[in-house]
Amino acid sequence: MADSVPAGIDPTVPPSGTGCVECDAAGGWWVHLRRCAQCGHVGCCDSSPSQHATAHFRATGHPVMQSFEPGEEWFWDFAGETGLEGPRLADPQAHPDDQPVPGPAGRVPADWRDHVN
Repeated sequence: MADSVPAGIDPTVPPSGTGCVECDAAGGWWVHLRRCAQCGHVGCCDSSPSQHATAHFRATGHPVMQSFEPGEEWFWDFAGETGLEGPRLADPQAHPDDQPVPGPAGRVPADWRDHVN
């Protein structure tokens, strides 16, 4: 990789899917999605009930994630607790535009606001 790519980022790795890996497996739901910039794992944000993106960082040590929301390109470095600049990652850049927030459709409880962090 080029020297200009920050450590913990592999721009060639595609995302693991269109939703949070763990929430999808358990039938759960999320508020927003985050993508690991090193391995492509898609997890839910810290506002979501299960906070799988942060759990992925803690389990793997992969320090950098990027928003997986349409129109958002920002990166977050968990280790340094700061935003950073990063390269364009492998497509797709975000979950599908027709996927609701929170999502996915059919799994978000009517009282979802009572469950966010």
